Amino acid sequence: MKFFLILLLFCLLMVWGVNPGYSQEEQILDETEEAAPGKVTLNVGADLVSRYIWRGQNFGSSAAIQPTLSVDAFGFSLGAWGSYAFSRHTFWVNDTISLDYSFNELDLFLSYTYKYFTVMLVDYYAPLPIDTLPGANYFHWKNKDTWHTLEVSLIFNGPEKFPIQVMASTLIYGADKGKDTTGILGLGTQNNYSTYFELSYQFDVKGFGIRPFIGGIPFESSWYGPKAGINNVGVNVRKEIPISKKFSIPIQSTLMFNPMSKKAYMVFILSL
Repeated sequence: MKFFLILLLFCLLMVWGVNPGYSQEEQILDETEEAAPGKVTLNVGADLVSRYIWRGQNFGSSAAIQPTLSVDAFGFSLGAWGSYAFSRHTFWVNDTISLDYSFNELDLFLSYTYKYFTVMLVDYYAPLPIDTLPGANYFHWKNKDTWHTLEVSLIFNGPEKFPIQVMASTLIYGADKGKDTTGILGLGTQNNYSTYFELSYQFDVKGFGIRPFIGGIPFESSWYGPKAGINNVGVNVRKEIPISKKFSIPIQSTLMFNPMSKKAYMVFILSL
């Protein structure tokens, strides 16, 4: 039934015609928009974030550095994105297990953009500080206990006259499991196919780029929340700070709320 529900929601969202919360997905979209058609370009950069919040979920109570490296050509983008916290944080692995450590993540991605549409495959890898488990081996890919998680996303990025954006993403393999026999999410043996949708709209006001957004899930997930509902709503504001005639530094701030977990966050991002 989950497959039919995911397919139905995909279709409904594409009829409405998102830019994800600022992270690896938005960086990929920015790069593909800036890349010249038919040319090979190499992109390298980093963001300094006051806190790593992704799709309404908290991945660290400290600042973090998030580097990006990619190669773009003919609509394709191939690269890597990482996040490395500056201090320790209590991270919930699932409903019952938590660990205290400096969160780090390394994601590989491949995307293809044609006109207003982007299809993207992401490999999420966030190693836990437990070297005795199979998943601590980066090259361990067995579905039952790998720490890798593959996700497929379809993104619609509207034209300049109607800059509405829609994203639909589903985890298809790896460390995304349903309930075990006791009902604990994330400890089962079957893939949960956790799915996230986000809708946003971009507009400018006196040099500021403003983007309100809302995101949610259609069913329970150990990644996002214990039930269907809205888990990410807020507004992102960007501005370019001119340093010289040819150089400027992008800064942005995001105010976001997670109604499902009853949490609120304020994040500042400096792009290098």
